[in-house]
Amino acid sequence: MPSDVVELVKDFRFEAAHFLPHVPEGHKCRRMHGHSFRGEVAVRGTIDPAVGWLIDFADLKRAVDPIVDRLDHYLLNEIDGLQNPTSELLAIWIWNQLAPKVPQLYRITIEETCSSRCHYYGGT
Repeated sequence: MPSDVVELVKDFRFEAAHFLPHVPEGHKCRRMHGHSFRGEVAVRGTIDPAVGWLIDFADLKRAVDPIVDRLDHYLLNEIDGLQNPTSELLAIWIWNQLAPKVPQLYRITIEETCSSRCHYYGGT
């Protein structure tokens, strides 16, 4: 068991507005609009034999919640580092906020619609 690799995933959601300032004039995403964003934080590693888990889901939630609070019901373009808040750059931004607190971080997923999502693996 201790050498078995597992992946745990914690979901999060937030509502936010954004616009993409670098897309061509006339592109619908250049206009301000909103999404019901859905995301996932995935961690990967081996099970700690002393407790039988990789990480406590509650600890993962405590690390993610302040980040979600910074995004929920805000204009993403006004948040430092998110002046061009594409799904790709948003995933990287979340990774950079979370990685110092969660060493087992493996993947960030951002879903801006039910059929469009981005997976980011930390530059690996």
